[in-house]
Amino acid sequence: MSGVDVNLVLRSTRVVTPEGTRPATVAVAGGTIDAVLPYDTEVPGGARLEDFGDDVLLPGLVDTHVHVNDPGRTEWEGFWTATRAAAAGGITTLLDMPLNSLPPTTTVENLRIKQQVAGPKAHVDTGFWGGALPSNVKDLRPLYEAGVFGFKCFLSPSGVEEFPELDQEQLARSMAEIAGFGGLLIVHAEDPHHLADAPQRPGPAYADFLASRPRDAENTAIEGLIAHAKRLNARVHVLHLSSSDALPLIAAAKREGVRVTVESCPHFLTLTAEEVPDGATEFKCCPPIREAANQDALWAGLADGTIDCIVSDHSPCTTDLKTPDFASAWGGISSLQLGLPAIWTEARRRGHSLDDVARWMSAAPAELAGLARKGAIEAGRDADFAVLAPEATFTVDPAELFHRNQVTAYAGKTLHGVVRSSWLRGVRIAADGVLAEPAGRLLERDH
Repeated sequence: MSGVDVNLVLRSTRVVTPEGTRPATVAVAGGTIDAVLPYDTEVPGGARLEDFGDDVLLPGLVDTHVHVNDPGRTEWEGFWTATRAAAAGGITTLLDMPLNSLPPTTTVENLRIKQQVAGPKAHVDTGFWGGALPSNVKDLRPLYEAGVFGFKCFLSPSGVEEFPELDQEQLARSMAEIAGFGGLLIVHAEDPHHLADAPQRPGPAYADFLASRPRDAENTAIEGLIAHAKRLNARVHVLHLSSSDALPLIAAAKREGVRVTVESCPHFLTLTAEEVPDGATEFKCCPPIREAANQDALWAGLADGTIDCIVSDHSPCTTDLKTPDFASAWGGISSLQLGLPAIWTEARRRGHSLDDVARWMSAAPAELAGLARKGAIEAGRDADFAVLAPEATFTVDPAELFHRNQVTAYAGKTLHGVVRSSWLRGVRIAADGVLAEPAGRLLERDH
């Protein structure tokens, strides 16, 4: 151990480190990981020992895709409820999306409003994306200098009028501006023309909704995005990939050196179109949950590195907005608290390890956002941890979830992996479903 005063020692027979899972003792000093040591290392005098036995010590998860909707639509969610759900689910850092709040995070003034609201309510460390709109190119650099982690845009209607989509010319203009100062553009990639041409049949049938959001809409949008990124040498990130057809395009772009990264989400990786009952709009999201064969291909894309990370796209709403009509119901899946067990349940079935899960859900999202102190159990990082009992199971009861509106597509599912506790900079923030007082900090991009 280094010369600094170690005040906390965490021990487990299974500690997930960048070098693999092994028995280890983790020394913490001043909220930072001081050292990862052999399992039987003596505990220094004055340090508190927490021995987790065979429960797994994971790096705290980093969720870079969360719609908190606060301020302005706090009946949908809010920083207090969202960050409690995150902490209960092993997430210790989240980045809030710029829309569905009022005002949206599209100017420095609006960012400051959101920070003021979030500060006293955050149970986990919280940062912010900015938004790229047709009208705010002049605001992008000031927002970046104010600490946002990058900029989100839509290529098709967002669902809220205060956050309009970009056409191709506006996309190129925003991308060029953001590339000029080395920023990151994250993109909801569905092509509006393909969506307009798709059959629109309102009603409760999931098959009709799925037909209204065809894979071609994603594939075409991603192809255009890659072309712009290649021409401008811009850094772009594809949000919530659901169409596996786009994977060869993305893999080829990566091989060519195009600076493109990709995420997918628990719902695309664990739920299938075949299992969605008619009228069950808790399963509605855009792009949609697709067929089982498509899901198999997404997992192959994760395994070969074409898909970089898994994040929630937690997009809640009030219960009344989930009408039985798929065309008019609000689209969004609430999964902050359940992402880790949902993914672990499917990953273990497919032969993946918790090392893989930690890479997809902690290390890679931290790297995407440039969060150098997050994402791994190694010296110099923040002492952020999730303690998981991976063999234990539970059945999802919506009444036990901490997000504001207890609607979930996972209701009644039995999942592997019980989050025993979560730790933020060496402080236990959640244990067996009991939450501590808010201890999260507001994060800004490292300048």
